[in-house]
Amino acid sequence: MRTTFQSNDGARLAGEWRFAEAPRAVAVLHGATGVPAGYYGPFADWMAAERRVHVLIYDYRDTGWSADGPVRRSRARMSDWGVADQSAALDHALATFPDLPVWTIGHSLGGMCLAFHENADRVERHIAIASGPAHWTRHPWHFMPQVLAFWFLIGPLATRLRGYLPGAAMGLKANLPAGVFWQWRRWCTSREFHRIDWGGVMPEPQPSRVRCPVELVAFEDDVMIPPYQVQALAAFYPLAEVSFRSIAPRAVGLKGIGHIAGFARRSAAAWPRMVPEFA
Repeated sequence: MRTTFQSNDGARLAGEWRFAEAPRAVAVLHGATGVPAGYYGPFADWMAAERRVHVLIYDYRDTGWSADGPVRRSRARMSDWGVADQSAALDHALATFPDLPVWTIGHSLGGMCLAFHENADRVERHIAIASGPAHWTRHPWHFMPQVLAFWFLIGPLATRLRGYLPGAAMGLKANLPAGVFWQWRRWCTSREFHRIDWGGVMPEPQPSRVRCPVELVAFEDDVMIPPYQVQALAAFYPLAEVSFRSIAPRAVGLKGIGHIAGFARRSAAAWPRMVPEFA
């Protein structure tokens, strides 16, 4: 079922609910950069059927279902997605199902920002998948040519020429607003990551809000956010009960998973390990 809601700064956001029978919880799925909400549909259906959880999937402002005009006109930044939009989606889930426990499932960008959300203390389970503060020097060496080209050559050049990042032609699944690309680049080329913007274009996070179990999930063949970078995300949640697990593609009968495809239908064999049963 399609749904719309609004961020606290007025952005219109759109998503879909996937409903479970006899639900035991409601989950908000915060997506990765450049991955449309619809990509998560099969996984959300599995969550509803196999984990008995209502799931909200949605697009960040100015993208996908939440688009409001050409992407080159967008003034969105990555911090708008991670702070205001993710917070609004959590609030929408809490308001829609106030009597159910709420979980958050974050893919990449989606797992990094819970401490910025006002209602983070109401989350009972946070699962951060392929999520971590990736500095450009912390990727495997064989991936470095692509990293250097993306951050220092093709990415900046294409964004300046087009007025947006043509991500659909560069291995992402959607084009990105220019402001998102430039802030993303700023974070990934700074050893402070998004700390560089705390107290400026981002509020100060409140780690004390996050005391629920936080599950960090990595894919062993992910070169964008390798397992050791996923483990580094624990520093963002110092008061939480943090656990870590890494999924080897061959252990679940897959040739590869990588950074994005863990949520693809072809990776369904990995889903029970991504979201195991939770008492």
